[in-house]
Amino acid sequence: MINNRINILISKFNKYNIDGYIIPKNDEFFSEYSANDRLKTITKFSGSAGYSIILKKKNYLFVDGRYTIQAKKEAGKNFTIVDLHKIINCKLFQNLSIGFDPKIFTSKQIKKFFHKNNKIKSIESNLIDQIHKNKVKSSKPFFSLNNKIVGEDYKTKIKKISKYLNKNKSDFLFVTAPENIAWLLNIRGHDNPNSPIPNCQLIINNKNSFYLITYKNKVSKLINEKKIKSDQAIEPKNFSKFISNLKGKKITIDNLRIDNKSNEKIEEIVSNFNSSNKRFFNKIIFKNFVNDILTAYFG
Repeated sequence: MINNRINILISKFNKYNIDGYIIPKNDEFFSEYSANDRLKTITKFSGSAGYSIILKKKNYLFVDGRYTIQAKKEAGKNFTIVDLHKIINCKLFQNLSIGFDPKIFTSKQIKKFFHKNNKIKSIESNLIDQIHKNKVKSSKPFFSLNNKIVGEDYKTKIKKISKYLNKNKSDFLFVTAPENIAWLLNIRGHDNPNSPIPNCQLIINNKNSFYLITYKNKVSKLINEKKIKSDQAIEPKNFSKFISNLKGKKITIDNLRIDNKSNEKIEEIVSNFNSSNKRFFNKIIFKNFVNDILTAYFG
């Protein structure tokens, strides 16, 4: 089965004029364990971190030391197992054109991995999904946490952010990390197999209002409880059109995540605007975390 999928993938290389294709573990939201596990689909490897590179005549699976034995057992038949650090400025192959899905990589990753010795080519349609689309079972909507257990109401947090934006003369904050949105709006979801993080993105303006980038069916409960209005939910397919209406505005992009993990597609869209990167959430979350700890221990 795996060998057949690899052969089908390689058969697509001529169409896209590439010599190879790279597949990460993460999904569009950079989840460690995603419902659509493309890496497992093409390699059978089930660890939480890794990258696969399929070439015309050789396949590589890059994993860290935790997974060397596991990777050899699960994928060693079809893949050469390589230490993860060797993917940086990769020298195992050179002067090749490597295809990738810009929705599941950051520009920083791509430059760090392949710019030095190879060429890269962005391909909008994910080639693994073309071969085998994993069925994502959950279509359950996001849900709100009880106000008694959240510590701080979401409206108060929104007001703090709007105040921050006005102070820094910025019009919008673009939040790409779902875990930040979960904390900010006090919501959870069913999108990942091992975590209640809601897969979405968020745009907050400096007037205490916000827009959630997700599928409409995901926010049905939030609409019913009047946390969000229907027109505040932006379908992912309409994101480019929505953000094009913000041209001329100053957009701050939160980059709390390691490696600035907003995907390259989003980076490309937002790069046309007057944007800046600010580590906002690490300040406010850490402050609240410390306050919660002190309250728990000392009352």
